[in-house]
Amino acid sequence: MRKPDPHVLSKSTFMSGLQCEKKLFLNKYQRHLKGDLTAAQQAIFSQGTAVGDLACQLFPGGVDCTPASYFDFQAAVVKTHECINAGETVIYEAAFQFDGVLAAMDMLVKSDEGWKAYEVKSSTSVSDTYRMDASLQYYVITNSGIPLKDIAIVHINNQYTKRGEINIQELFTIHSIHEDVLQRLPSIPSEIKRLKDIITDKKEPSIPIGPHCTSPYTCDFKEHCWQKIPAYSVFDIKYARGVDWKLYQKGILKTSDIPDDYPLNPRQKIQVSADKTGVSIIDKNEISSFLETLQYPIYHLDFETFSTAVPAYNNSRPYQQLVFQYSLHKQETSNSNAEHFEFLADPALGDQREDLIKQMIIDCGDYGDILVYNIGFERGKMNDLAIQFPKYANALQQLISRLKDLMLPFQQKHYYTPAMKGSYSIKHVLPALVPSLSYNDLEIKEGGTASNTFSQMVQGNFEGNISQTRLHLLKYCERDTWAMVKILEKLYQL
Repeated sequence: MRKPDPHVLSKSTFMSGLQCEKKLFLNKYQRHLKGDLTAAQQAIFSQGTAVGDLACQLFPGGVDCTPASYFDFQAAVVKTHECINAGETVIYEAAFQFDGVLAAMDMLVKSDEGWKAYEVKSSTSVSDTYRMDASLQYYVITNSGIPLKDIAIVHINNQYTKRGEINIQELFTIHSIHEDVLQRLPSIPSEIKRLKDIITDKKEPSIPIGPHCTSPYTCDFKEHCWQKIPAYSVFDIKYARGVDWKLYQKGILKTSDIPDDYPLNPRQKIQVSADKTGVSIIDKNEISSFLETLQYPIYHLDFETFSTAVPAYNNSRPYQQLVFQYSLHKQETSNSNAEHFEFLADPALGDQREDLIKQMIIDCGDYGDILVYNIGFERGKMNDLAIQFPKYANALQQLISRLKDLMLPFQQKHYYTPAMKGSYSIKHVLPALVPSLSYNDLEIKEGGTASNTFSQMVQGNFEGNISQTRLHLLKYCERDTWAMVKILEKLYQL
């Protein structure tokens, strides 16, 4: 076959257009307005690629039609048809084009029943978005002359537990969506026409911001479209549940402009009131009651975790949050200096969770409260460790029984200051209470970066200086528990 003309729509631009017509237009004509990829987004893309490569083992021995150049998908279309005509029965990245629409399928497999198409996702379930983009793929492939007996989503089985070598058949779940695709198929041509018209008209659609900016995914152009929204706005109201959009539609952008009689829940009222007056709201009685519950010595504890789609360690599941690091500051009394302890696993040594458990049990001593920030997280990780390392279960349950949550006074708005900007995250509470202390001087400034960094090390694709980066990881985690020491100190000073 001859090489087709460049496509007008692809699967990704089709889905962009369904989310927002303006997103489609900007992606075509003003791509420079895209926001930079975050480290978390880059990690997701890398993980998706790795999962896709691994899924090929479900149907081994195939021919890869991935184009040599990212911009030459038409060559991949030609190669795909050549492979089909040559009698190939397993094709990876099979590309098809029909009526100016390009679609590439992760795996195209011919069985005794006929051709079946498989799209690989690194998620653990089948979303409506996946069903819709598969419908477009089905439309393009079948109209290219390839009848499909089935189309399915291949996704991660979150019930799988690694025991020894990865079992590919158990790691993945194959979920047929053929019937659902057939029901959606009649709407595809009209949607294609509508979106192609937007591209050919070359006129930017007038689409106001809305919930679609973050659903089903946060738009790459959100920063551009939201540039008139203040850095701190009604969209920072905690647990807004639609209140933010109702206020926006009334032309209210700043929390300080919200009418006094506007219906808000009690915690939202505290936030808005403080924003309006600029006065901190401090319930000293509630804070004193919290402080009176604390029993010294106090151990300020923080975990760092990582997760991978493909389990990295034995007895772990896909996307399970695995503890690889902790920081601990110990105070004998409220006035005493803090003693620091820490543990950071070495990826080169494999699974060191047992070593971490043993060291943590020693470092936390036999009595005294263990103070954390967001008790649900640390308690959950300790429970996971107890299940996976049952010989330490009793000791870990003892530690769990000693946990107290430093986040509570801020979560319950017993202490709120406008500088917190509606959040009770430690990243907002710390600079609000202790302006001289923040995370800005650190190379690693937040948990997502720490998690992604260690994950890359475990998977063997980290490109930086490992020794230096380990020091950055230690400094970051230490900052979290030192922040807790200083925040508690401020509460005692009230």
